[in-house]
Amino acid sequence: MRVILERSNLLKSLNHVHRVVERRNTIPILSNVLLSAEGASLEMKATDLDLEVTEATPAKVERGGATTVPAHLLYDIVRKLSDGAEVMLKTDEDGNAMTVTSGRSSFRLQCLPQSDFPELSAGSFSHIFRLESAALKGLIDKTQFAISTEETRYYLNGIFLHTHEVGGKLKLRSVATDGHRLARAEIDAPAGSEGMPGIIIPRKTVSELQKLVDDPDVAVTTELSDTKIRFTIGSVVLTSKLIDGTFPDYQRVIPTGNDKKLVIDRQSFAAAVDRVSTISSERGRAVKLSINEGQVTLAVNNPDSGSATEELAADYSSDPIEIGFNAKYLLDVAAQLTGTEAKFMLADAGSPTLIHDMADETALYVLMPMRV
Repeated sequence: MRVILERSNLLKSLNHVHRVVERRNTIPILSNVLLSAEGASLEMKATDLDLEVTEATPAKVERGGATTVPAHLLYDIVRKLSDGAEVMLKTDEDGNAMTVTSGRSSFRLQCLPQSDFPELSAGSFSHIFRLESAALKGLIDKTQFAISTEETRYYLNGIFLHTHEVGGKLKLRSVATDGHRLARAEIDAPAGSEGMPGIIIPRKTVSELQKLVDDPDVAVTTELSDTKIRFTIGSVVLTSKLIDGTFPDYQRVIPTGNDKKLVIDRQSFAAAVDRVSTISSERGRAVKLSINEGQVTLAVNNPDSGSATEELAADYSSDPIEIGFNAKYLLDVAAQLTGTEAKFMLADAGSPTLIHDMADETALYVLMPMRV
């Protein structure tokens, strides 16, 4: 194999694929990226056996072929080469090593045979639909922060993507929860998603997808079956296994009878929560909200270090209520809201609270209170 590429093209593609590769691997081939040169492009592929990313980049292929080299090492080398440089990748006759040459720099990397590289067999996909990347990014960004990191409840370790009928219109919904908070976002269901199975996209796949859907003008082709999902974003193809589990009936935890309405300036509220929580112990991080007509008082009490309070003006005219929340969870939700104001719908100190984005009615957040 002998290929010449622009350093910027090679770096961009390696950046997309090398992130999938785990830093520590018991199986040596999984530390490598598969390079296949053919026609006028170089295709790169990396996998961790659950997730696979491939991308083709334009290249001058003087001699075709395929091999695998350490992914993070190749990425670091290319990253440190000078801007605008040309890079030549050339394998030895026996295929045991590959030379990376650029200007006066030359590196020799050990290769493993292409035949050892695992294939994530995708099987057949039952549903195919297209989404604008901005729409997909919205579904992910508004919910991913609520994904559980608790490995025992593995079915919560991802985003639940499914269709749901609202007022006679089919919506594509993303939901994530860790048992303490829940985030839900929805868009009009795209053609082809009708009758799709409800699927759980793993946290790592969600994280990679977030980085790939940065360009708002790109359309994303989504293919899915009961066990796999594939996203095609420009020249990048991401294939992932799905979480094999049943997502809980999240509708049951979304309260319907909350009648106490609090409207507050989002930025002032987030800044105040951030300030008073400085004093809270890392473990508890509870902030008490004392809500009265026209104002909210935020208070934190930490027996080890002291206390803090702050008052904020707010639009509230129901009975006074005192309720506690995890400060980090409040800040996470506030960071997702796009409007200037946040709307809280409360019931009592022990019941879940609904938070609405005043500028985006398709997003909904539920927070469980804490005892304070």
